[in-house]
Amino acid sequence: MKEEYFKWYSPHLHRDVEMLVFGHAGYPVVLFPTSMGSFHENRDMGLIESARWFIEQGLVQVFCPMSNDRDSFYNKGIHPHDRIQNHAAYDRMICHDIVEKIRYNTPVGKVVMAGCSFGGYHAANFAFRHPGYVSHMFSMSGAFEIRSFMHGYQHEDIYYHSPLEFLRDLHDGELWKMDIVLGTSNWDICFEANIKLSDVLEGKRVGHWLDVRKDRNHDWPVWKEMFPHYLSRIKFN
Repeated sequence: MKEEYFKWYSPHLHRDVEMLVFGHAGYPVVLFPTSMGSFHENRDMGLIESARWFIEQGLVQVFCPMSNDRDSFYNKGIHPHDRIQNHAAYDRMICHDIVEKIRYNTPVGKVVMAGCSFGGYHAANFAFRHPGYVSHMFSMSGAFEIRSFMHGYQHEDIYYHSPLEFLRDLHDGELWKMDIVLGTSNWDICFEANIKLSDVLEGKRVGHWLDVRKDRNHDWPVWKEMFPHYLSRIKFN
């Protein structure tokens, strides 16, 4: 399985960005790490290994960027305004530095967004903010609300990065074309968050799969089952 390391200076974050890419060809999958995770976390925890067959067959190519959570949501040493602005800069980096450069690796000109835990938030947030760039969104035990990180601070950018809020008012036709999977479990600490997001999608008549696994914890073993299962939904031909 081919593995490549990339590092570049991003004008959006004003610092270096690191990323691992797995595979030699195939449908581009952007896979986010969990809260404050590194660019190599998904490899280290076995999630990439769970998708080995798809990667080695040249069906998918998985892009694992670093997170920016330590400089945004989880940085309690800065004002909430700076937290949300730092996250917005990360969204721009993902869009312009990565997605716009890899989306035409497939004829449809779109990518897959995926992630576990807080990576599921990043996947959903990007997919719903940029539905024209995303064909599939696979969230595994994600949460979709960020106001708890803002300590009561109010700003429109918080709304536009909270899928549970802005999704209600989103009318982009590309949303209805997206294959959306919300993976969770009845034991998942993010179970209620997934139910709420599913309800919003249902209210908009947006097709999606709420995949509730039975008696599984919010942890890597269930995510390693989910990830290859969800990849099998992609139409490769």
